[in-house]
Amino acid sequence: MGILDGIVEWIAEQVMNVLDLITTSVLGALGCNMDTFVHYFPAAESMYHIFVATGMGLVLLNWVWQLFKNFGAATGSEAEDPFKLSIHSIIFMLLIYYCDDITELVLDIGGTPYSWILSSNLPSLNFGSFNSVLISILSVIANGSVALIALILVMILAWNYIKLLFEAAERYILLGVIVFTAPVAFATGASQSTSNIFKSWCRMFAGQVFLLIMNAWCLKLFNSMVGTFLANPLSF
Repeated sequence: MGILDGIVEWIAEQVMNVLDLITTSVLGALGCNMDTFVHYFPAAESMYHIFVATGMGLVLLNWVWQLFKNFGAATGSEAEDPFKLSIHSIIFMLLIYYCDDITELVLDIGGTPYSWILSSNLPSLNFGSFNSVLISILSVIANGSVALIALILVMILAWNYIKLLFEAAERYILLGVIVFTAPVAFATGASQSTSNIFKSWCRMFAGQVFLLIMNAWCLKLFNSMVGTFLANPLSF
């Protein structure tokens, strides 16, 4: 069993080393800014003006259509008030033009607590030493192939941690899609009939920023737990 234990222990150490690598790269890359998103998806930034033009066109099209419907108001067709419609259309065309600055401001606001979470002081963490600590504990409380039991526990831990990291990455990509398609969402706010779509988009945007912050908090919480465990493994 000595050779098997050595192989199992080596596999567990490599798994934890991979977790170390993923942690240092993912947490720093994901945040409430679009730098990483633009780096890996440069076409999103270069095609942003297409969504701006599309949003402007939708507002103008709705503006003309609603004004045209006012001519048929006497026949019973419903239409928005021309004055209010004109005011809303002008306001939302300006919002679309400055949409990039508006979303950047929201991301800066959300990035403040995110940076606080990442910069918080935590116990030193090295996933690579987690397996040796776990084996030491199991050797006291268990008999038989301790390394194999440790490997199973390490694999369960690694799998759940990687799923949490992938969820954070998924949130970040979805946030990038929301940000770079924002002009089209802003265009729906110019009309009363589609204003609910714009309100839903605002809630979704704010919710994704909040969930991204909560993902970082959960990851740092997990890291602090593992760091404390490694520092005092037998202090129950």
